[in-house]
Amino acid sequence: MMMPIIRVAGLDKYFDDLHVLRDIDLEVAPKEVVCIIGRSGSGKSTLLRCLNFLEQPDFGTVEIDGVSISCGGQGREWRKQVHDLRLKTGMVFQSFNLFAHMTALENVIEGPITVKKMDKAQATALGMHNLEKVGLADKAGQYPSRLSGGQQQRVAIARAMTMQPQVMLFDEPTSALDPELVGEVLAVMQNLVEEGMTMVTVTHEMSFARRFAHRILYMDEGRFVETGPPEDLFNNPRDERTRQFLSHLHMHEKTHHRVGG
Repeated sequence: MMMPIIRVAGLDKYFDDLHVLRDIDLEVAPKEVVCIIGRSGSGKSTLLRCLNFLEQPDFGTVEIDGVSISCGGQGREWRKQVHDLRLKTGMVFQSFNLFAHMTALENVIEGPITVKKMDKAQATALGMHNLEKVGLADKAGQYPSRLSGGQQQRVAIARAMTMQPQVMLFDEPTSALDPELVGEVLAVMQNLVEEGMTMVTVTHEMSFARRFAHRILYMDEGRFVETGPPEDLFNNPRDERTRQFLSHLHMHEKTHHRVGG
């Protein structure tokens, strides 16, 4: 068994009195693709945001590619550890979060220049390489307002990749897109899977999860209630909550031909 690249132990998160994540343990192997599914409000996005400390977990430990952090810490040394851990992760959100006043290329190279102190020529070469990978080299000089939602999300993926992360975190990356644009973003994600990128993805796109995940985690009320390879989890779910969720989705798909929001 390879050493996990992500290791989470005993993770807990409260929002005031609301216990959002309950004693989460998770290990992800290098190059593994893990999809987290579940109802809205089950804690999926919060978990993802706790992995890179965009949300501050209350208890537990998070380790990514050798950087291990005990939750609930503070002080300068601890903040430096969080910074080091974030450098290991790329994150793509529901909303694209691009800077409106910067071109696609400027958005992509901002992080490496400001955070990694990479020189501009090197960052630009890397940024163009990643824009090309997402099929948008010809849009490098365009501002986000001139790009479709799908193009903006592909720029956001190129931006995350230009930080050269070990792990990519995707938080429902297609749920803000019009149906006809979803495919172009999933195609970019598929390329990353094929290149062997370690990915943890919160998604409603069951077709993507079914085809590309090595493992599916079904989350309910801040816990993983079922985990397994896609064929087991989709075809033969053991937990009643998973069964209900999937049958509800199935009906939804029949009426919409696509899983929305």
